[in-house]
Amino acid sequence: MNLYDLMMERRSVRYFKDTKIPDHILEKLIQVANNAPSGGNIQPISIIIVQGVEGKKKLTEFVGGQPWVKNAPLSMIFCIDFYRIKKWTLKSDTNFQGENSLSHFLIAYADLMCAAQNVVILAENYGLGSVYVGSIQSKIDNAREYFSIPKYVLPMMILSIGYPESIPEFIPKLKHNLIAHNEKYKILSDDEIVEAYNNKYGDFDINVDKYLEKAYIEVVEASKQHKTSWIKLVKKRMKKLEIRNHAQFLFKLRYPSKAMVEFNEKQIQAFKNAGFDIFQ
Repeated sequence: MNLYDLMMERRSVRYFKDTKIPDHILEKLIQVANNAPSGGNIQPISIIIVQGVEGKKKLTEFVGGQPWVKNAPLSMIFCIDFYRIKKWTLKSDTNFQGENSLSHFLIAYADLMCAAQNVVILAENYGLGSVYVGSIQSKIDNAREYFSIPKYVLPMMILSIGYPESIPEFIPKLKHNLIAHNEKYKILSDDEIVEAYNNKYGDFDINVDKYLEKAYIEVVEASKQHKTSWIKLVKKRMKKLEIRNHAQFLFKLRYPSKAMVEFNEKQIQAFKNAGFDIFQ
């Protein structure tokens, strides 16, 4: 498979075989993460490799019980790491203040995601599947304590990796010409925007199970790997919230707008606990 086809056929995998990833492949995954683009080549990231049963169990608790984190043979916790840089600069008679700089933080987060995506692509090349899990950000304090993460280091993203037991056939995306703008930003009309998202997801009032397979694959995969039927719970929640369209599904149920905003305070406090004071 050429690189274009490999990247176009990539899907987030949440159902893994119980097969260990060979050490030589793991080493190469780490190497490509290390070789990713980095602003100023500062490399403000660290990766915690989690393969042990206890570590995976604890990590699963921190992300709300997502079973693929527990079942994947490998999870990599990608961290913004200013601890190492601060120690180096202090020993070099200078002072790095990245923990107080929004610009340094944003560049570091971009570096982190570049490194993680390098791993995703190489993993695909080896027949592995992967899934990003961002909800570690809701338990930063707990993760820092359990994984002995020092001050000035933030766990921001998990990448769970393994040999796929199943791969989703399809994931809806916007048409690529809607996200690419020639020379200047093209402002679409309200109707064009609504049509774009309707084209992405299809009709809302189709069979709910089929809709969830497209729009909420996590709950489908969770139901396969857990005694609880998450699909039934979501259907019940949809009925209670009177979900009638795609936007309501996303921002009333999956990512409730009010809850996401209220989470700011907790997340900012976790950043401060780690020595980051970028939201002064």
